[in-house]
Amino acid sequence: MQEKAAALALQGSDRTRVATMVALMVLVHVAFTGGRVAFSLYAIQLQASPFQVGLIVSLLSLVPMLLSVHFGRWTDRVGVAKPALISTVFTALGVGLPALAPSLLLLYAGSMVFGTAFMLLHIAINNAVGHASTPQTRTQAFTWLAIGFSLSSTGGPVVAGYAIDHFNHSAAFLILALFPLLPLAVMLLKPVPPGISHQLVEPPPGAHVMDLLRDRPMRSVFIASGLMSISWDMFTFMVPIQGTRIGLTASQIGLVMGSFGVATFLVRMSMPWLAKRLTEWQVLSFALGISAAAYLLFPLLNAFLLLMVLSFGLGLGLGSAQPMVLSLIHRMAPPGRTGEAIGVRTSFLNMSQVFMPLLFGGFGAAVGLVPVFWVLAVLMGWGSWFTQNKSKRRV
Repeated sequence: MQEKAAALALQGSDRTRVATMVALMVLVHVAFTGGRVAFSLYAIQLQASPFQVGLIVSLLSLVPMLLSVHFGRWTDRVGVAKPALISTVFTALGVGLPALAPSLLLLYAGSMVFGTAFMLLHIAINNAVGHASTPQTRTQAFTWLAIGFSLSSTGGPVVAGYAIDHFNHSAAFLILALFPLLPLAVMLLKPVPPGISHQLVEPPPGAHVMDLLRDRPMRSVFIASGLMSISWDMFTFMVPIQGTRIGLTASQIGLVMGSFGVATFLVRMSMPWLAKRLTEWQVLSFALGISAAAYLLFPLLNAFLLLMVLSFGLGLGLGSAQPMVLSLIHRMAPPGRTGEAIGVRTSFLNMSQVFMPLLFGGFGAAVGLVPVFWVLAVLMGWGSWFTQNKSKRRV
């Protein structure tokens, strides 16, 4: 009984800490998700080709692709405070940069700056939330974080779309830049606690990143996580292009993407119920199956409301997956290397974010958008089969 009471008391302390980190992520993530939409729409207005739009989206992830493992190791050592401070400053600077002039070069530069800054915070917060919870409460903690992402995934595109329609692109960038400034002001007045570095177990001497890649269960998690990222990021990349092609306004495109965020929020509210009835791998298989169906149907629909419904369905699938992936990583990563494992995952995610928009943007410019959607449908279908096999083997 005493141990149970102590666990409950610790959980109460952790609840406040996790809530603080979720609030920080929500505000910065609004700038990130809104910025991705605003950057794409501004590039389209500047007569950018699908390849150039893909390049802008890819630059969000270029530096994180190269540095995520180092970011992860750093957060293992220093915790969350320093990364949070640095990230909020440069996210605001990066997302506000295109307001200076109508230039694709500024879009390229701003994309690289705020993409790198946000990814540093993403790794630090995911590591800290995992260590602020116990194995019994970790899914709940990551569900809170995922719900926060749902709110900001909804708010960011909607804020960007309405700011563009009712003001202009430059005003939209400046409005988005305000969101990271609030947590920055709070951190300057009351610094974030140093973090979780004192709780970590030192990795064994000679530990190398390849150890994580050679481990079959960890490798399976990385593959599944990568497919989920491709599905999520290609939705963000393809929908503004497809929406513009069929004549939707910026506000309508924002609402289509916002309905995705609403769905992720609703499904994450039901995660405790799902976690009791389905394994992590079953949830991932379901999510990838929904993705395959959505990408099959996207190019066949032109009606605004039907696209909102389809986006909502895709959000239900992908929204359920993120807490499960992060829980799997913390459960399977070697002691003292959770930040590094998150960094490896993030590096692979960013690798897909760099090359997939370029690949599919160039492919779309050559053959049209319909084959792009259907190739994604086939890829997600394979991923659903792959993760279903892992579920049967109880990996």
